[in-house]
Amino acid sequence: MQDNPMETENTEFNINADENIDGNQHLNEPVTEEPETEALKEQIAQLNDKYLRQAAEFDNFRRRTAKERVEMIQTAGKDIITDLLEVLDDSDRALEQMAKTDDIVLVREGTQLVFNKFRNILTARGLKPMNAEGTAFDPDLHEAVTEIDAGEEMQGKVVAEVQKGYYLGEKIIRHAKVVVGR
Repeated sequence: MQDNPMETENTEFNINADENIDGNQHLNEPVTEEPETEALKEQIAQLNDKYLRQAAEFDNFRRRTAKERVEMIQTAGKDIITDLLEVLDDSDRALEQMAKTDDIVLVREGTQLVFNKFRNILTARGLKPMNAEGTAFDPDLHEAVTEIDAGEEMQGKVVAEVQKGYYLGEKIIRHAKVVVGR
C-alpha cells in the first residue's frame, strides 16, 4: 500500500457492495399505499367536493339576489306609477271641467286638490322637500347659481331658492339651486 491518502480504498462505504443486505432490501420491494395516505386522499376528495358545492351555491345565490333586486325595482316602479295614475285621472277631469266653466275659484280649488293628492303620494313614498332659504350655504346640500349683495346678516346664507331640493328618506335626490348672499 502507498502512503498517498488519495489513492487508498475506503472499504467502509463501498457503493458496489451487495444490494441484498437488510438495510437496502426495502428499495427493491413494490411501494404500497399506507392506510393513512388513503384516508387523506379521501378527505381531500370530500373537501374538494364540499368546496365545489359551496361555490355553486354561492353563484346561484348571487344570481337569485340580482334577479330579485331587478324585480323589486320593477315592482317599486309599478307601485308608484299605479298611485300616480290616480293623479293623472284627476288631472284629466280637472281639464274637462276647466273647459266647461269660467269660474276661476272652482278651477283653482280643483287644481289645488289634484296638487295636494300628488304631493301626498310623494310624501307617503318618503319624499321630503329641503328648506334652504335663510340657512347657511352648504355645498353638500345646495348648488349656488349666483351670488348677490344681500347685507351683512345674509352673508354666506341662502337668499332665495331657484329650484327646490329634495330628500328621499335621508338621501339627497336633488340639490337645491340657490342664490347666495355675499
